Amino acid sequence: MQKAAVVVEVVDARGSVPRGAGTRMLVSVNESIGTIGGGHLELKAITAARARLERGDLSRHERHFALGPSLGQCCGGAVTLSFAPLDSSALQRWPASQPLFHLQLHGAGHVGRAIATALAALDCEVDWFDERDEEFPETTNLGSPWPAHIHRVSVDSVEAEVRSARPGTFYLVLTHEHALDLRIAEAILRRGDFGFFGLIGSKTKRAKFAHRLEERGIATATIARMTCPIGLAGIAGKEPEVIAAGVVAQLLVERGRVMPTMPHDDEPTAAPRDPAPLLGRR
Repeated sequence: MQKAAVVVEVVDARGSVPRGAGTRMLVSVNESIGTIGGGHLELKAITAARARLERGDLSRHERHFALGPSLGQCCGGAVTLSFAPLDSSALQRWPASQPLFHLQLHGAGHVGRAIATALAALDCEVDWFDERDEEFPETTNLGSPWPAHIHRVSVDSVEAEVRSARPGTFYLVLTHEHALDLRIAEAILRRGDFGFFGLIGSKTKRAKFAHRLEERGIATATIARMTCPIGLAGIAGKEPEVIAAGVVAQLLVERGRVMPTMPHDDEPTAAPRDPAPLLGRR
């Protein structure tokens, strides 16, 4: 059953604003998807969209907002928002967003599960590998179903999966065996075209792996690109969820480093990937 909804889009942005032109959100009578920057501006936009739905007003409309004291915001800029019905033509025009990054996550142990759970809420593509099919949990650590962008794959030859990855892929290696970690690390480093490669472990593990990889003919400069230990410095704690928080933050930092041309908050931003839930597809 189709549910009526309004597309709220930033069509013009001047000065300092929370989100740039092209940012969209969807609003129905009782839910919303996406954000145009939060705060009182977003509250006003949601209220206006729902008022239009209640009136049955399906015409396109634009409204200008100055982000000053009247909205309780101090950005100092101004935005123009458009309000339009979400219909088949809007869906056809809907831009496909690009994932933040493509990640191969190797290992379905406690840390792997915590990282996958943290990534479940992000717009990324994750191929999650483990030789042990029974290690993949049915749900996230929060009890929610796994989203479509988390692909759980049980394979016998993970090195082959590394060889078939696209250039620029991010890798995290945290399996249950050091020997398996080493084989995967060697496959990643022999490719050399990774966007980021993180290996779980201590500085001692890194030194031992570096020595063995050099013996196998991997260039020292390539090995230097291997990140071990993983996670942002300054985040203390060995609980899986704490490690996951530091690692996911590190992935986002690396994404900004290797993809400098990706939009920032003051540039056009793609809409949420799938607006279909507000049309009734579950």
